[in-house]
Amino acid sequence: GDVKSCISTVIFAAMQIIHTLQDWWQHQTWLEIMGVITGLLCVYLAARNNIWNWPVAIVSVGIYIFIFMDARLYADMGLQVYFLVMNIYGWYFWSRKPAVEVKRPVVMVSSQQAILSVLGIAVIAPVLGFLLIKFAPILHYTPASYSYIDSFCTACSVVAQVFMARKVLQNWLIWIFVDTIYVGVYIFKHLDLTAGMYAIYVGIALMGYIDWKKDYRKQLA
Repeated sequence: GDVKSCISTVIFAAMQIIHTLQDWWQHQTWLEIMGVITGLLCVYLAARNNIWNWPVAIVSVGIYIFIFMDARLYADMGLQVYFLVMNIYGWYFWSRKPAVEVKRPVVMVSSQQAILSVLGIAVIAPVLGFLLIKFAPILHYTPASYSYIDSFCTACSVVAQVFMARKVLQNWLIWIFVDTIYVGVYIFKHLDLTAGMYAIYVGIALMGYIDWKKDYRKQLA
């Protein structure tokens, strides 16, 4: 009797989990699914130092422009527009490799780049956060207390994307930091697939940092 009762409990729990997953899946959109697939693929290709990450990234950010517009996440939507421009630039810059090189060389961040980046984030984040709070009632955006986190991540992402386009090694360290924050942000925004994607991004960014560092050491050798 105890064995049958235990088996019945396990089966019931399994059915509940399956039902919950089915219900969750039905609430996902094909647009977000395609955004996640192309998003993961482009970051993986970037981590592998593959130039094809850029055209895939262009498709991914194009999809997310519509996703964030529909969710009324206008700061995130604006960031995707910026990413679109930077992806086109990155594709162009990576393709202009020296004749003797197979790929565009990886470089280290300079002191000037580091200082300008910190100053830029320190200025952009609070200004953008204030603007989001100021215009939140008009844009139907997020609560004021949340806007500064979103703005800080946006400012960091702007810097990280420039570094990636210029093949600066430390872009991956910024992405690891920002993507960790974004996991919580997108869970809060009920974009579960996107939150899961950013959790995977953290792992891929770590892999990217390790691989690019190996390439940099090979260049020195």
